[in-house]
Amino acid sequence: MVKVLIIGATGSVGQVTRHYFLQYTTDQITLMARHTQRLGTIDATREKVVAGSVLDATVLQTALQGQDVVFAALSGNLPKMATALIQGMTAAGVQRLLFITSMGIYNEIPARVGANGNLQHNPMLQNYREAADVIAASSLNYTTIRPGWFDNGTDTDYQITHQNEPFGGHDVSRQSIADLVVRLAHDSDFGARDSLGINRK
Repeated sequence: MVKVLIIGATGSVGQVTRHYFLQYTTDQITLMARHTQRLGTIDATREKVVAGSVLDATVLQTALQGQDVVFAALSGNLPKMATALIQGMTAAGVQRLLFITSMGIYNEIPARVGANGNLQHNPMLQNYREAADVIAASSLNYTTIRPGWFDNGTDTDYQITHQNEPFGGHDVSRQSIADLVVRLAHDSDFGARDSLGINRK
């Protein structure tokens, strides 16, 4: 059993990942979000809720206590959030960080998939790249996850690529992302200090 903190638990990826953990593991889950009323019914035997922002150091420390793994699926100023997470996790003695970024941040999308989705053509990805760079410079056992465009498919038929490899495809299901997160949460060596691309096969 693993103790997992999901930050951004009310977002589309956070919600699917939460339910995937509940369905396929016996893990204990802490759900952190700014608007916790959106979480719906809570399983009191396996879930607890922390309301607040990752940028609030006091709230973050409360959420981090006793955790084995942190999964962050955030939006906004990602480099600032990543910095806050690194500082908080270091203070709390939590090492394993799984963090959602985006495909294209390393200009790894080949022409056959759509190279116009790379950072060099899409400056909106700079926020994700800077967050990934902040995390990579930390001492944490991190895995940054670079999904393709995600959809509501129920498949888990996906391909993984590493940071120095061409991205494999354009889209992926949120269910696939959740499956990868569960695998990473249960194996601290898998994807350790790496950036994994994930796309539908």
